[in-house]
Order: sequence, then structure tokens, then C-alpha cells
Amino acid sequence: MLDIATRLALGPVLLAQAARLRRTAPELPEPGGHRRGLAGRGRTALRLLVVGDSSAAGVGARSQREALAQPLAHTLARRLNGSVRWQLVAESGLTSDGVLQRLMRERPAAADVAVVIVGVNDITRDVPLAFALRHRSHIVHWLQVHARVRHVVFPALPEMELFPAMPNPLAWYVGQAARRNNRAQARWAQRHPGVTHLQMQGVANPDLFCEDGFHPSAALYARVAERLALHIVELARYSAPRSEAA
Repeated sequence: MLDIATRLALGPVLLAQAARLRRTAPELPEPGGHRRGLAGRGRTALRLLVVGDSSAAGVGARSQREALAQPLAHTLARRLNGSVRWQLVAESGLTSDGVLQRLMRERPAAADVAVVIVGVNDITRDVPLAFALRHRSHIVHWLQVHARVRHVVFPALPEMELFPAMPNPLAWYVGQAARRNNRAQARWAQRHPGVTHLQMQGVANPDLFCEDGFHPSAALYARVAERLALHIVELARYSAPRSEAA
């Protein structure tokens, strides 16, 4: 009811602010660099797959070395005292349905743990939350069947009202939408074996975004990677590789 009332009361202002943001926000490229590789040395401790939207792709970082997937793999390799085979499947602008379609096209190699970063574009494109969660269920099923993933991690959306590029009341509105997403995703994850919703409260900081005021800087990616690594290390004992050749 609050969402409907807010739309009625602030609709013209929200639409105007969103349109202006789309016109004026700089479009940053996805950083270059390898999208798969081996981090660390020794036995294969984990096979990692990162999938998702522009934040998964590392927009805001200068290279994949400063983005999310590769630093996460190196952090995990240190914590697990072994090597981590990692791969990245991501593209700017993807909604939950877009992530599913990208996976089906690219067909990544088998992995033990997948991190799925998605949701912001569902909000900015006004995708109904029930539809977005349905597409995330399809993502989980595809990963479990086709990539043999044992555990899928869905990080919570950040506090979107902290995005420096967002003016009020648009910032307040999308912040509320992100909270609704997180509450619903947490309940949804509890119903799906092998899926977790990872809280990210307190990770985002307005001073740690890149120049577009919308995507993380390298420093913020590092904080996200650290939070993810702590969670994945707890999962690792349940996600050991089946075989080196798989």
C-alpha cells in the first residue's frame, strides 16, 4: 500500500528524476581483463562462478584485477590455503531474466559455488518482484542442473539510497524497493535447498563509489569480496570439487 501511495503522490517527481539520471549519468565500460583463471597454488580448494549484472562485471574498477570475481577468488585461495578456479559471466544492464538468458548462451563450466549479483536492474526497470524471484528460481535450477553448482549465493542489494548519483526522493524510493527485495529474497532463499541470501548491511559507503555515483570503486569491491569470502569459506566444506577434470 505504501508503494502505491508513494507512486501516486510522488510519481511525476520520481519519473522526472529517473529520466534526468538516465540522461546525465556517465556510461562506464566493463573493465578489461581475464574472465576466468586460477587463483592461488596447490590443490583445487574450490571452483567459483560469479554471474550477474554490471557490478558482477566490475564496472567502476579499472581492470578485472580490481573488480569482484578475481579478487574474490584470490581472497578465497588464501583463506582456503589452496587454489580456486574462477569464471565470470556478467553483463551490464541485466535483469534476473537477462542473467538466466546469458547463462544459457554462455554455458559456463562446472562450479561448486556460484555468486549471483542481480536485482538493481529489476528495480530500475520496474520488474515486478514476484517475476524477478521466479527468474532467480530458474537461475538456481539451471546452475544446479547444467553447471552442477552445489550452493548458490545471492548477496542482498546494497542500501540504494546511499548511491551518490541518486537525488531524493528517488533515492528514498529505490532504497525502500531494495529493502523489499532483500526481505522477499531472504524468505525465498529459505525455501530453496542449496541457496543462501547473504546480508550486506553496512558494506556500502557513499565515499566508496566510483565517479558515476552508482557503481562500486575498487575499494568497495574489495569490501564486498571480503564479506562474500567469509560466507563462502563456511560453505566450502560442503562444496568440495568432485574431480579436477570436472
